[in-house]
Parts: sequence; structure tokens; C-alpha cells
Amino acid sequence: MFTRESKHRIDTLIGKTTVVSGDVGFVGGLHVDGRIAGNVRSDQAPGSTVSVSETGSILGAVEVPNVTLDGTVIGDIQARGKVVIGPTARVEGNVYYGVIEMTLGAQITGKLMRLAPEAAGGAAAEARAAADSKTG
Repeated sequence: MFTRESKHRIDTLIGKTTVVSGDVGFVGGLHVDGRIAGNVRSDQAPGSTVSVSETGSILGAVEVPNVTLDGTVIGDIQARGKVVIGPTARVEGNVYYGVIEMTLGAQITGKLMRLAPEAAGGAAAEARAAADSKTG
């Protein structure tokens, strides 16, 4: 069955029976059917995407411009672009997003925080918060 992630380019595939222990860095598109125990980061090109299927899971932070999630992430998600959270998705951590789409049934244990377009990577937001605390 084709799901919404089928429209994304897949350059790297973590198969259903695969377990990766350690951080994963990738370029382009990553699809996870298996399990990653480590942080997931991509090049920061606007089209970079990680998609996690219902059988997939990531135990670590995710820092990718676009995220499509139907599986599980235990860790924070930071996506300057778009986050799509499907009905079988489960997140235990905070979700920092540019745009978010969430389907009924999704579970998030953590905070949802929108990233301002100029606050890429959170550095600008931290600088702005520090400046505000000094002036206020």
C-alpha cells in the first residue's frame, strides 16, 4: 500500500529488520522501516526529508528540515520545514516545526513549538530571547 511518504524521494532506506546503533547523517531522503538508536540529522537542504513508517522507530533527536512520521520517535524533533504526524505516530519529546499537520490518533508527549522562519536551528530564537531578557 502506498502512503503519503511515497511522494518523497528516498536515497537511504533502513529496512524493517535493521537496527542501527549510533547517529545517522544523510543527504536527500531517508525512509525508516526499522529502528535507529541514535540521533538523525541531514544536510539542511530544504528538500531533505526523513519518513518513519508504522514499523519504524528512532530513539534520539531528529534534526531534519521535513519529517513524515507514522512510527515512533523518542526524542526531540526539529524541522524548519514541514512535520506530518500520522494517526499511528507517537512522539515522546518536543516538536519544533515550521509547519505542522497532525492526524487524529497521533500521540505527542511533549511541547509543540513553532519555529520562526528566521530562527533556523534555534540560534536566532535563543539570541532574541537573550536580548529580550536584557531589555525587559
